[in-house]
Amino acid sequence: MTLIKSISGIRGTIGGQVGESLTPLDVVRFASAYGTWLKTKSSNKKVVIGRDARISGKMVSDLVSSSLLALGLDIVDLGLSTTPTVEIAVTEENAAGGIILTASHNPIQWNALKLLNAKGEFISGADGAEVLALAESEKFSFVDVLKLGKYTINENYFSIHIDKILALPLVDIKAIKKANFSVAIDCVNSSGGIVLPLLLNKLGVRNILELYCTPDGHFPHNPEPLPENLTHISNEMQKGKLDLGIVVDPDVDRLCFVCEDGSMFGEEYTLVAIADYVLQHKKGNTVSNLSSTRALRDITNKWGGTYNASAVGEVNVVNVMKQTNAVIGGEGNGGIIIPELHFGRDALVGIALFLTHLAKFGKSVSQLKSKLPHYFISKNKIELTSDINIKSILDGIKNKYKKEQINDIDGVKIDFENEWVHLRASNTEPIIRIYAESESQATADYLANKIISDIKEIIHN
Repeated sequence: MTLIKSISGIRGTIGGQVGESLTPLDVVRFASAYGTWLKTKSSNKKVVIGRDARISGKMVSDLVSSSLLALGLDIVDLGLSTTPTVEIAVTEENAAGGIILTASHNPIQWNALKLLNAKGEFISGADGAEVLALAESEKFSFVDVLKLGKYTINENYFSIHIDKILALPLVDIKAIKKANFSVAIDCVNSSGGIVLPLLLNKLGVRNILELYCTPDGHFPHNPEPLPENLTHISNEMQKGKLDLGIVVDPDVDRLCFVCEDGSMFGEEYTLVAIADYVLQHKKGNTVSNLSSTRALRDITNKWGGTYNASAVGEVNVVNVMKQTNAVIGGEGNGGIIIPELHFGRDALVGIALFLTHLAKFGKSVSQLKSKLPHYFISKNKIELTSDINIKSILDGIKNKYKKEQINDIDGVKIDFENEWVHLRASNTEPIIRIYAESESQATADYLANKIISDIKEIIHN
């Protein structure tokens, strides 16, 4: 059993012992800490909540709602929703904050509370530290019975979210409709199964093969949209009757595509392709995290903008986007952030922009990808145990490669002339991630394996 407390929220596996996994007591404690923190920041009592379709979602949602109501806060419950939809609803409702109940790409055993501020953005590191301290101290003061909060349900936000996307100048419904796309979608039996068909119909896509669109939380495969988990949709694409495959994670903030021949477009290239389209029509800067492909830098330079890198994590990407007035940003996991819509990763706006780009390009998805810079990423991880000292590992790698260009704002990134490697502790799982990129897959894999060997040597010593 696992429980991870971080500045961005609390995430863990359902069941087990209190304090060691995400038990009801842990949910109540953390929700109460967040609600107490909100009350110190504002007299606004409204909080928006929404959840993905995980089996544990309703249970966790009820616990969170009851805790906040007991603090005198008013709840607007979106029910089955997506992370970006909740983010938008916070500002539309003029709420004090919001909580998204989702463990994102984690397997079915997991759930989480992801915390938002009044801007509908993930809370800052400093704010997260305050919430964690309150959770530790349990200094909560609940209201008497006549001051309990009010609970309301609002299930209209998918339509509101979609309408805001359709209103964006760079979304061309006529071009998409004229292209008469046939698409397959894999929504891993979560909230995407509701909202993706709604969006595609509004965009004029009529030929849709729906895979795993029943929002019952029974994930048919590992919900992280990686190639090894997407064999079903790939096989469907290989039949030659579909133009594009679209895959989202359970809370619909990650997006990846499958080409018409069943090959993977690559989640790293979701942001790159959409940025290529956006920057053609709207000059500006871009941001992605340190673990993302260099291809975004190349595309940004091509269109006369400036690329900047941030630490891993949506809140970090957003901060640098604001500092640099970026017109698009995101992460290499298929997360797209369009500030004109909102400062949050949003698969729905990514779909609308990509379909517009593809329609105007007038050729196949694989041909579109062939026009982008070619890099290859090797993504690896090492399971963490209690006896592994992460700081010693990072310091050891920095010392071993001290003659190279080192960036240590988030773990350790080593930039070589034609490739890079980035290792860091995950914020969401008890693992060290090791990503490497080069101009060939073999070199990227070799570099990643070399670093993994170095890490094992440091651990052994």
